[in-house]
This record gives sequence, C-alpha cells and structure tokens, in this order.
Amino acid sequence: MQRRTLLAVALSTTAAGALGVAGAGSASAAALDPGLPPGGNFDLSVWSLQLPTGSPGSPDTIQPAQLKGASGYTNPAYFWTDKNDGSMTFWAPEKGVTTPNSSYARSELREMNGNGSAANWTLAGNHTLSAQLRIVSVTKNVAVGQVKLGTGGTSTKPLAELYYRPNGDIFFGTQNSPDASGQTLHPVGNVALGVKWTYLITVNGNSLKLAINGTTTSYTIPAAFNPYRQYFKAGSYNQSSSESTTNGAKVKFYSLVVKHT
Repeated sequence: MQRRTLLAVALSTTAAGALGVAGAGSASAAALDPGLPPGGNFDLSVWSLQLPTGSPGSPDTIQPAQLKGASGYTNPAYFWTDKNDGSMTFWAPEKGVTTPNSSYARSELREMNGNGSAANWTLAGNHTLSAQLRIVSVTKNVAVGQVKLGTGGTSTKPLAELYYRPNGDIFFGTQNSPDASGQTLHPVGNVALGVKWTYLITVNGNSLKLAINGTTTSYTIPAAFNPYRQYFKAGSYNQSSSESTTNGAKVKFYSLVVKHT
C-alpha cells in the first residue's frame, strides 16, 4: 500500500471503470448529436453555467431552465457543441471576468437542485460526479472538476479540485482545512493532451475517492469540514491569467453524471 501525506490514505486499483455510475443524464460519445446544443445531449437541468463575461466581480450566469433541452443555451465563444463529435465544449481564456474570490476566468458548470435552487448537500450519504473528457488546449493548468464548499462557515475554498497540465499530468488538490492553509497536490495520472480519459469523484461521509481511468485513490476528509455542505463543479476553470484572450483552456466532455444516494 502506498502512503501519502496529509489527506491521502491509500492507493488501490479497481477493475471498474471510472464511469461505472448509472443515472439519468448519462451520455456516451456514440449517443451525442452534433446538431444539438449541450442541453440536448446532457442533463443540464441540475446545473447552472458561469461564463468569463459580465461585469467585474460578477460573471454572467446561465440558469438550468435556460440550459436544458434541445433548444437550450449555447455560446459560440465559451460553451457549445462540437459539430464533429457532439462533445460539450468549454473555453476559458486567460483574460475574462472572474468571481470576487478568484483571479481566474472560467466557463464552468455549478451543481443545482432539480427545483432550480443551488445544490448544498451534507457529507452524509453517497455523492458522485463522473465524466469522460479530453483537454484540447491548456496554457498552464486547468481545473476540470471540483467539490466546492457551500454553507456552514466562512470559507469559500474548494474541498478538492482536479487539475490537468499541458504535459498530461493530472493532480488532485485536497484542501488541508477550511481556512487559507492551502492544498496538498497528489499526482494521480498522466494522459496525453487531446486523449479521452475518465474521472469519478466520490464523497461519502469523511471519505473522498477519485478514480482516473479506473485507478482509485482514497483520502480522509478532516473533521474541520464537517459543518460544511458541498456541491460539485465541472468544466474549464482556467488556472492562469494574463491580458491574452486567445490563450486559455479548452475542455470537451463526452459524459457528465452527478448522482446522490
């Protein structure tokens, strides 16, 4: 067994693939229709979309009612369906509108409830986010999946973030505590730029697991996070900034499923 510092507990390999989570809203590459907006291929009724546009500190947000269905929202610059393979495509430039607590622009989905309210679940139960994706371009670093802290305290930090770098290295950043003490970065795999791969993030009590192409790493969530609720995020959260609107991170999703049991 491989031991890691801080939050990491164990490394194990599973026979199951990282997309071994069933549920409504799943999409395979074969089922994707290049002629439909993202909401026609993916269940976006439980997501809102944050864009790198808007006014300073207040990015534009597209609500689930606008995203879902065959006539759902699309944006040719930041969020669209690839006409060749049907993938849900996110583009986040290095220069764009950011939230007050971040220096980085994003084209990213935020988990919502079916009634349109913001998702905000406890650590109790089993919560999963699974995806098949590929990164087309990235300048330095891009977050493609997050477990974000909701209500329960003053921290706005993520519990965990999944990062991809230009050389194909994948890292899982786990927050050491709810305050500003920083993350521990765990190397969890390497996939060449432009190649499809899968991830599965599971939160169950104080257990956090990540599967990359079926290889699972397990972590313990510190008790300091117990008062907090959580929600998932997925897309292109670019981790570099400059005055360039042409440099950035383009991420394509072929499947995206969120499930709570």
